[in-house]
Amino acid sequence: MNKRILLTGAILGLLSVILGAFAAHALKEQLSIDSLASFNTGVRYQMYHALFLLAIAHCTFISVKAKKILMIITLLGVILFSGSIYLLSTEAMHAIDFSSIGFITPIGGLFLIIAWVLLIFNVIKSRSE
Repeated sequence: MNKRILLTGAILGLLSVILGAFAAHALKEQLSIDSLASFNTGVRYQMYHALFLLAIAHCTFISVKAKKILMIITLLGVILFSGSIYLLSTEAMHAIDFSSIGFITPIGGLFLIIAWVLLIFNVIKSRSE
């Protein structure tokens, strides 16, 4: 499980760097300042949670089951939160209207919050120091 969590965190981190570079170079001229800032918010939160997963993988006092749940909830949160921000912020570049998916962003944020709460719960209930 730790290897899968590390791999997931590494892939999310890699994609964050790629998307951040893409925003800084290719999207800079294509998007408004506000849209670019929104896109970068998605990149930033994706990277935060990539690092979150890398840390979870190295926690020896969290059960395998809890790690699996944390990974799934975090991955869903990143896909819904950052993914919807990417689509919404680049909407001006294509003919597809993504405004109807705006409700997905806070749902993804809620998943990310739940992951942090579950981590806190697991740290408190662990018996090791």
